[in-house]
Amino acid sequence: MRRGEILGLLGPNGAGKTTAVGLVSGLLEPDGGRVSVAGSPPSSAEARRRLGVAPQALAVYDALTGRENLEFFASLHGLAGARRDELVLSALAFVGLSERASDRVSAYSGGMKRRLNLAAAVVHDPEIVILDEPTVGVDPQSRNLVLGNVLALRERGRTVVYATHYMEEAERLCDRVAIVDRGRVLALDTVERLLTAHGAGSVLVVQTAAGESRIETADPVGELARIHASAGVTSFRLERPRLEDVFLHLTGRCLRD
Repeated sequence: MRRGEILGLLGPNGAGKTTAVGLVSGLLEPDGGRVSVAGSPPSSAEARRRLGVAPQALAVYDALTGRENLEFFASLHGLAGARRDELVLSALAFVGLSERASDRVSAYSGGMKRRLNLAAAVVHDPEIVILDEPTVGVDPQSRNLVLGNVLALRERGRTVVYATHYMEEAERLCDRVAIVDRGRVLALDTVERLLTAHGAGSVLVVQTAAGESRIETADPVGELARIHASAGVTSFRLERPRLEDVFLHLTGRCLRD
């Protein structure tokens, strides 16, 4: 990872995304090799201070209020007094839960719990934030807010690992994307470079008097001019390759359990 970037972690079910998150956060020990977080082992106190994790399984307590949850998680990082209160209020505002801070989490919607899960990961103001499927099962409004939160973290200079299987989220958010499958990194680069290296070319769809034709081309403007000169064009559109095409090309189209 590079400091200050959003690194997407994409892969089908069982690819190893959550296992990777567990290794980086110190919840799992590697069978081989070494994991380093800013130069320290993940289980060290130094790494824990610099790391915030929002796991896929919600890690909040229904019996506590939103504020009490964040006060508890902040206290685990040694925060207390006015500084803790300041960070808790800031985290609640960050995820749009200030007005529901005094309500028990059992009364929260799924989207609100997911946002509180994110707030618990950032309440101690960590340098590195790991988000494992942070928008699973949320409503469109909460999803949009979470995505905005991730971009705001980068603007603050934080480094974010964003594990997801939603291609459009990776395209919108990530500076670089790692596509993983069966525990291995298949490709790692910017979205544009992944499309160039692994995606098909752009497809020009042209409608003429003779009917519709589809042409894969690296020069759509020149191709369109050639067709118009010879047959006349009534309409056209350009279909560009997508990250989903790259993903399916690298991981296959077979269903995963």
